[in-house]
Amino acid sequence: MNQKEQPIIGESPAFLAVLEEVSLVAPLSRPVLIVGERGTGKEVVSERLHFLSTRWGGPLVRVNCAAISEALLESELFGHEAGAFTDASRQRKGRFEQADGGTLFLDELASTSLAVQEKILRVIEYGQFERLGSSRPVEVDVRIVGASNVDLPAEVEAGRFRADLLDRLAFDVITLPPLRERGEDILPLAEHFAMRISRELGRELFAGFSNDAAAALLDHPWPGNVRELKNVVERAVYRCQEPEQPVDQIDFDPFASPWRPGSDAARTATRPVDPEHSDFQLREFLDGEERRLVQLAMTRCDEHQGKAAEMLGLSYDQLRGILKKHGLSGKSGRPRD
Repeated sequence: MNQKEQPIIGESPAFLAVLEEVSLVAPLSRPVLIVGERGTGKEVVSERLHFLSTRWGGPLVRVNCAAISEALLESELFGHEAGAFTDASRQRKGRFEQADGGTLFLDELASTSLAVQEKILRVIEYGQFERLGSSRPVEVDVRIVGASNVDLPAEVEAGRFRADLLDRLAFDVITLPPLRERGEDILPLAEHFAMRISRELGRELFAGFSNDAAAALLDHPWPGNVRELKNVVERAVYRCQEPEQPVDQIDFDPFASPWRPGSDAARTATRPVDPEHSDFQLREFLDGEERRLVQLAMTRCDEHQGKAAEMLGLSYDQLRGILKKHGLSGKSGRPRD
């Protein structure tokens, strides 16, 4: 498997139900829609649909429609003749022709214009289209698999997506569950990503996650789903400088910093102080620094009070007092002996 691809790993009922649905529809040369939140693995499911179909020996061509400007997308999909537009010095086959006999995966389908949608509909209905700059029809045999992370029926209601195209694409719709609904799959996926980056780093083994780290992974809501999990785990593994020890530190937000542009601490730090013409007070300054350091420690320790106390060189009760003083909170937990 390509190192960039997400694996088919999961044992949760919601995920197993999706795999069963994919296996049922894969052999049919009908359009399929895959919908789900960002990072849920829509491209991976499209690959499974292709390789479980009778088209598995043909090409699997992928297009991220949102990554191509509206002006170029039509040419990218349907190709063009020489002279069709400026810089079109020679004929070029589009992605539909490249996918002839196989599968065309159209990701971020909702970002396409109504004009492009009309041409896609024509391919589905008649198996033919015209290149830009030509009136001669080109015939292709392509199975279309579309994907979207937005509500396509709502897009139809808003006039941004063709109802007739949605009807033709939605022979079957596979809706991928978010990772927060796949609790049983979080740790197996995390261990897979951890072992993979451990090999990439040249380490002989991955020592696993500590109980606190595993609990943090299970408690996180994962708005970025499997893609976010991969980034979080790989970051935690490479930052762990003692590979023979279990990974104990999980940082969910790589932007967390008191010096992040726009943060309160950054604005305070850039404000000049004139001691002769200011009401600036030492106690106010010290309280602000105390709050900033405690917040930074709590962020880096995933809000775990016991670990933050160790990092700051405080007792657990001292940190609790400071948190109460500043109206802060976090996970309870005493430092290990």
